[in-house]
Amino acid sequence: MTDLKAHISGVVYDLIASEATKLGIQAYVIGGYVRDIFLERKNTDIDVVCIGDGIELAKNVAKQLNPKPKVSVYKTFGTAHFKWKDQDIEFVGARKESYQRHSRKPDVEIGTLEDDQNRRDFTINAMGIALNENNTGTLLDPFNGLQDLDAKIIRTPLDPDITFSDDPLRMIRAIRFATQLNFRIEETTYKGLIRNIERIHIVSQERITDELQKIIASPRPSYGFKLLYNTGLLQIIFPELCALQGVEIINNFKHKDNFYHTLQVLDNLAAVSDNIWLRWSAILHDIGKDSTKRLTESGWTFHSHEVVGSKMVKPIFKRMRLPLDHKMKYVRKLVYLHLRPISLAQDRVTDSGIRRLLYEAGEELDDLLILCRADITSKNEAKVKKYLSNFQHVEDRCKEVDEKDRLRNWQPPISGECIMDAFAIGPSKEVGLLKKAIREAILDGEIQNNYDEAYSFMLNEAQKLGLSQKSRL
Repeated sequence: MTDLKAHISGVVYDLIASEATKLGIQAYVIGGYVRDIFLERKNTDIDVVCIGDGIELAKNVAKQLNPKPKVSVYKTFGTAHFKWKDQDIEFVGARKESYQRHSRKPDVEIGTLEDDQNRRDFTINAMGIALNENNTGTLLDPFNGLQDLDAKIIRTPLDPDITFSDDPLRMIRAIRFATQLNFRIEETTYKGLIRNIERIHIVSQERITDELQKIIASPRPSYGFKLLYNTGLLQIIFPELCALQGVEIINNFKHKDNFYHTLQVLDNLAAVSDNIWLRWSAILHDIGKDSTKRLTESGWTFHSHEVVGSKMVKPIFKRMRLPLDHKMKYVRKLVYLHLRPISLAQDRVTDSGIRRLLYEAGEELDDLLILCRADITSKNEAKVKKYLSNFQHVEDRCKEVDEKDRLRNWQPPISGECIMDAFAIGPSKEVGLLKKAIREAILDGEIQNNYDEAYSFMLNEAQKLGLSQKSRL
């Protein structure tokens, strides 16, 4: 049996107990912190529910701490919050909530501990531990949350129609917790979730995306995406991904299910990297396949899906309220380049091909290679083994050429300013053509990557464009 007193011992808990007793307030730790004690997971977010004035209790506790934390008070919600050392502690008065049908904002009233536990999302998050001096460490578990933890079940404490209608985000949270903990959603709760999926429309995109990010960051994110898809939620919140689902067979030509392939790539990548934006690149790497799918005489094709997919990244990020800064550009770049290393693995690996890959991928080369390895999927193990062997050769060649030519984040030795100075011209089409010609010649191995050879090459190319080198007096 878990010793709950040991988990709520320490300066902060002792002060809460003593100050609550002085104020005549009953105080309890409730929610995720209690759940994670039994799951043996670290959690520094502590929710203290008070039968009485939680704000006053927070202020009194903070006064006794050293160093003294700043208390943030939110009178509208009856809450107070402070951080102390590595703990993030929120105090709130017990309350009950009621919702209007078309609003996600509740009407809040002072309530009992029972009211507060009733409004919790799932039984495993409704457990509480008493903090007062006379009952410290007593577990309050009115909905058998501990039993559901043991059974690895996600279940709502009340009728799921009430729980999900009151706050529809709880539907995605149910899937998020199931994914993070590798739990299953109890049947009545699951059916209630499906009945209420349309209610997700009233939830802000920011809250939806926050839960989606947590699913993506989980050890096996495909589990969550499959639940989202099977319940119908994914079709509402991420239609572009759902468009990849399905296998079409015409004239005995068949293509793979790109939705489930994408989920396999995501899992493959999640097994080797925690980088959330690299995981997003896995999710979006084939996103352009739906609009580029064509049937030809030789079978299905998805020509230029990497180009179309890269153009879809920004609109998707914008709609989902994801950052549009370097993170979006990183994902867009990987989507655009994800076929390059694989095509090299299928063809004869040339130095020029490797140079071009190093130049275009730059600092993202290592992550691109991780994505491409994850993208090698097949039920044919011999085929996968062959592809991986070929791909290893590409990786080895990348290292060799990179050590020799240093082309990551490389700029050609002849700049635009140098070209304009050599021919006494201003910014123009010719400058761009010469810069490109020099760059391509170096990447193709026609000339060495040095100033003298590049300058001589420039003079020859300039003659073809009718440019004359300015006289030097």
